[in-house]
Amino acid sequence: MTRIAVIGGGKIGEALISGLLHGGHSVRDLVVAEQYEPRAEDLATEYSIRVTTIADAAEGADVIVVAVKPADVDTVLTELGKVDLDSDREQLLVSLAAGIPTTRYEARLPAGFPVVRAMPNTPMLVGQGAGVITPGRHVKRGHLELVRSVLGTVGTVTTVPETMIDAATAVSGSGPAYFFLVVEAMIDAGVALGLTRATASELVVQTMVGTAAMLTESGESATELRAAVTSPGGTTAAAVRQLERGGLRTAFYDALTAARDRSAELGVAPE
Repeated sequence: MTRIAVIGGGKIGEALISGLLHGGHSVRDLVVAEQYEPRAEDLATEYSIRVTTIADAAEGADVIVVAVKPADVDTVLTELGKVDLDSDREQLLVSLAAGIPTTRYEARLPAGFPVVRAMPNTPMLVGQGAGVITPGRHVKRGHLELVRSVLGTVGTVTTVPETMIDAATAVSGSGPAYFFLVVEAMIDAGVALGLTRATASELVVQTMVGTAAMLTESGESATELRAAVTSPGGTTAAAVRQLERGGLRTAFYDALTAARDRSAELGVAPE
């Protein structure tokens, strides 16, 4: 079994750990590095996983997953510099840190060390993630297949060129927050129209679940499905017309553009 070291026990690191365990990975082959002691204790209790230092976690791991905030990446690389990393034995690093390019890692790791940049999203916590990966200069086909097999236990995996990963981050990496916001807004609107919050929540959440299932299973596009439920002159048509008047499409375009640009900003190395 592939030995995986997760550096960083925050939300995205925990989501990966949880997803891997639910996907059949053994806790014996997982280790996490988390410096904040209360958080480390929580992870050890919740998942029965070994929590240790960055250097100890990386030593002997087949896959080193960096799941920290972008501002903490250089600290992680400094700690990894204390480890006898070996690209010849097929060790590789997978970065989940938003915005950080593969070249930033390659400049600090041993020559030829393979780096795969990845951007998952939090639905991997329930095995329904939508992740994208992009290979660094020293990545071989076997490395990509290994990363696909690891992340594939928690959702889908799509390969994109690194020039497109900031855009993919804006779409899927940040995407769950957009849907949560839409659900929140619909529930609030339902309450304003007189429904109890419990009823509005139940109706909105199941509508979202059912709609996602239709998109996945029907074979039809979102445009086709929307048209099918929008009868001329009906209630849905009135609602969609109002959303269009409110600039829904423009708002989403502007939001995703802002997310993409911020992802790119995060990748600029500090002076």
